[in-house]
Amino acid sequence: MKLTASDALALRMSSLLLGAGGPADGRPADVAGVVTWFGAMQAQDLASGLWSLGSRLPAFDVGDVTAALERREALRTWPMRGTVHLVPSRDAHWMLDLMGARPLAGAAARRAYLGMTDETAERAVEVLGETLAGGRRLTRTQCLGALADAGISGAGQFGYHLLWYASQRGVTCLAPNVGTEQTFVLLDEWVPDPRRLDRDESLATIAERYFRSHGPATRADFAGWTGLTAAEARLAITMAGDALRVVDVEGREMYAARDLLDGLVGAAVPDIKGSRLALPGFDEFMLGFKDRTLMLEAEHLKAIVPGGNGVFRSTIVRDGRVVATWTRTGRATKTLVDVHPLTPVSAAERKRIETALRPYGRFIGQPIETRWA
Repeated sequence: MKLTASDALALRMSSLLLGAGGPADGRPADVAGVVTWFGAMQAQDLASGLWSLGSRLPAFDVGDVTAALERREALRTWPMRGTVHLVPSRDAHWMLDLMGARPLAGAAARRAYLGMTDETAERAVEVLGETLAGGRRLTRTQCLGALADAGISGAGQFGYHLLWYASQRGVTCLAPNVGTEQTFVLLDEWVPDPRRLDRDESLATIAERYFRSHGPATRADFAGWTGLTAAEARLAITMAGDALRVVDVEGREMYAARDLLDGLVGAAVPDIKGSRLALPGFDEFMLGFKDRTLMLEAEHLKAIVPGGNGVFRSTIVRDGRVVATWTRTGRATKTLVDVHPLTPVSAAERKRIETALRPYGRFIGQPIETRWA
């Protein structure tokens, strides 16, 4: 099947659950459904992760999403690339087994750089396992205190590495925050009935979920997202079999879910013209791809990732493409949002963008005051 770039973008927005549709057409209607649809959702910044869910569940507010996480519909851990994601709770173990090997392989070099021994890291995992046993849920500060009591320093980058390492090993995971502070629990206690897959099943499942939620996308996009090697990515796509189809997007080979493409038979590509979205910076819309040319002018990338340091600004998306960034400042009775256009914006377009920001205000329970840079 051949697609134009504009058709591929429209289909991608549908895959990302950012196009038209809802529960009536089989789209997920709750937190568990959305996270399972994606397989994993970027969540290194908790506020961004919550709004990523809220932007796809328009009837939910931040309290609804947090309550779903308390019900363990999804959890946060480091399943791939050494980065925090939301994952389906019962899938955390097999995802760590499949995609955590490469980050773990680099852990020793990181410890050598920090001046930490492997023995210290292993002892820290033991201490955290013993401290959290019995259904305990401790804040980051309390976990570091337990390590200090055992003679293990959490100073500097030591603390982050040790907490990451225990979760990367599948011993702990992140539970919902207490106030503004992270909390940790034992993964096996938080999820007593994990789903277990063999390696071939794991590869097929993660390929199906990625291309279902991000396609059309390239094999390189998939490898970059999962952290799998190029050979592993090829094998995963092969294992997915008939669930995926190859498409030609103006000469580039991409993959998409068969169900998505079968839906085009005798039907038009979804229309995204006129759509306006206010998305968080750490959203799969940007973080889910190595090549972002469908959604972004190349010269605008620096404005979205200032300094190239991996910290993405929130985006305003018009017709599937980024046209502005936005930052927020919380106040007692309202939230100030500063919008930074990347291209000239008319007065009428400003009104449409301000309207697109209102769902975020409803989500956090505060009115939005927009300021234009």
